Amino acid sequence: MDKNNKFRFWVLVSIVAISGLSQGMLLPLVAIIFEQDGLSSSMNGFHATGLYIGILLASPLMEGPLRKFGYKPVILAGGILVAGALASFPLWKSFWFWFVLRFLIGIGDHMLHFGTQTWITSSSPKERLGRNISLYGLFFGLGFTAGPLMTRFVEVHESLPFMISSAISLISWLLVWTLKNEYPENDLETSSFLGTFTRFGKVFKYAWVAFLPPFGYGFLEASLNGNFPVYALRSGIEVSAVSLILPAFAAGSIVFQLPLGILSDRLGRKNVLITVMLLGFVCFTAAGMVQNSIPGLFICFFLAGMLVGSTFSLGISYMADLLPKQLLPAGNLMCGIFFSFGSITGPFIGGMSIQHLKGPGFFYVISTMLLVIFFSLLAFKPSESTANKTRSA
Repeated sequence: MDKNNKFRFWVLVSIVAISGLSQGMLLPLVAIIFEQDGLSSSMNGFHATGLYIGILLASPLMEGPLRKFGYKPVILAGGILVAGALASFPLWKSFWFWFVLRFLIGIGDHMLHFGTQTWITSSSPKERLGRNISLYGLFFGLGFTAGPLMTRFVEVHESLPFMISSAISLISWLLVWTLKNEYPENDLETSSFLGTFTRFGKVFKYAWVAFLPPFGYGFLEASLNGNFPVYALRSGIEVSAVSLILPAFAAGSIVFQLPLGILSDRLGRKNVLITVMLLGFVCFTAAGMVQNSIPGLFICFFLAGMLVGSTFSLGISYMADLLPKQLLPAGNLMCGIFFSFGSITGPFIGGMSIQHLKGPGFFYVISTMLLVIFFSLLAFKPSESTANKTRSA
């Protein structure tokens, strides 16, 4: 990797870290503000979906602009949208106004991630793809983990966290201007809205199994953050213990993100994914068995984070292995779409399991989901004819 490519790579992962910081701050900050204002927990939870609705609705519209204008303008547009929306929160404190701002941040963040993911997957040599995408995931994770620390500024002034986050986003946005624009590999088909859906069909046909790990990660992350505190409090676990157990998953993910990415370059993406899904199933099954033990849950969450906390980045890398470069933009979009589906369905199914299943049912729902993905990966066999079809797509 030459100096220009190295510089571009580190600028891109820095942008992703800032994006993680703003997302990690926004989720708990808005929840805290609304909770203090007496908003119901169900409406508070609905408000959080605004970000994922933005991702889902904008996804089919993004490939055309990327092919027409290149990576840099898409990332710049996403960055300024996020910074502007964050700065707008203090203007008017309203449920629906803030919902629209969250929706816009979902669109802007997805533009950032779509542009950076596709640029990295398209420009990385195959022998370093897992490493590069794992660094992408690592930097997002570091930002997302640091985000909640900014909520303490709300004690100084309610607007302060939003303004600081907006300023940091603007600084990262300025860094993008230093990069030279590039374009994704040309596709012979149209870049229209209809053309995007045609490519979605091809991508799903040849690489459907690669979208299950991002779905699983979205399901897992959202249900752990959204449902586990409720489950824990109903089980008699104190808030102080929850504040130790939950970050253990994120810590495990950060520690093993890069090693698993490098390992996947050497041993193969599918082999690593199969292994971590099976061991993740074991960890959450064990968590159900030690549901009343705080040390036991801490260990299970940390080990689960080490194993399945990297499934989003591993899924992206596996998708890039299965598809030719001209289908990578559509493939990266579908990774984001499946992640959003997981993020929306996870809290709903997790909440239903807490309400209707007794005992450790919440953990067994998660472990069953991981087991289904494990069997899907095990059953999937990409054929040579499939590879030839994708190359000629």
